[in-house]
Amino acid sequence: MQQQAYVIPFEQLGMGDVHRVGGKNASLGEMIQHLSGAGVRVPGGFATTAEAYRDFLSADALDQRISAALDGMDTNDIGKLVGTGAKIRQWIREASFPARLKEEIATHFNALAADGDGSFAIRSSATAEDLPDASFAGQQETFLNIHGM
Repeated sequence: MQQQAYVIPFEQLGMGDVHRVGGKNASLGEMIQHLSGAGVRVPGGFATTAEAYRDFLSADALDQRISAALDGMDTNDIGKLVGTGAKIRQWIREASFPARLKEEIATHFNALAADGDGSFAIRSSATAEDLPDASFAGQQETFLNIHGM
């Protein structure tokens, strides 16, 4: 069985890929495919996949540590939520990227940056962000005007 890509260029994405890369990324792919011919300029880029995220979390059993930290938590205890959230964010910041993910991101980034010093945006694109019974759009961070890796 062939490994799925961890990183996919927007040009190769469409609405059938929401489960793999989220709605924003899939929509960018749709716009590039369908509007570029009409002269609408849509910035290029790439998406990391949900599989890459799951593999990142499973490395060093980070997913298990997160589950254990959240297991049985009293969600009404705001202090506990804040503290646990801070601890989990720290674990994520300290975790190493799997070598394959790091390599794929670097390859795609270098291809985009080959034209010169570009400015980039890093945004979330959740696979289940705007469901009828759950919405958490806008809760993740966005980073704008990023230069270099």
